[in-house]
Amino acid sequence: MGFSDDETAYLRTQPVARLATVNADGGPDVVPVAFEVEDSAIWVGGIGAQVLKTRKFRNIGAGRAEVSLVVDDVVSMQPFIARSVRVYGIAEPPVERVGVMGPGLYSRITPRVSWSWNLAGEPAGEQWYPARRTVH
Repeated sequence: MGFSDDETAYLRTQPVARLATVNADGGPDVVPVAFEVEDSAIWVGGIGAQVLKTRKFRNIGAGRAEVSLVVDDVVSMQPFIARSVRVYGIAEPPVERVGVMGPGLYSRITPRVSWSWNLAGEPAGEQWYPARRTVH
């Protein structure tokens, strides 16, 4: 599965994603992460051995490798303009590499399916968000 050119361009402009992993009790754990896109993979991780103690890497290391990742931003509130890419994928155990934060330990996420929304940055439209009228 590869990202479209528009999706790749958008992802490369965003510094933070939200990564969801699965805890031992089957519940979700969501955390903001720095990330990077390389070909059709997404890499998340950090610097130093302490990154292996993070819940995300403990969950992935325990074999709970199914993850979700969301990258989104709000371009404007008036008019309301938001954009987003959502990914479901499989995360691999972390490896040493030079990543977005420098040399460290990073997990490669292989996307299985992704959805993107409004990457062109169009206003939501009155059919979804009626114009507000302010009387002074």
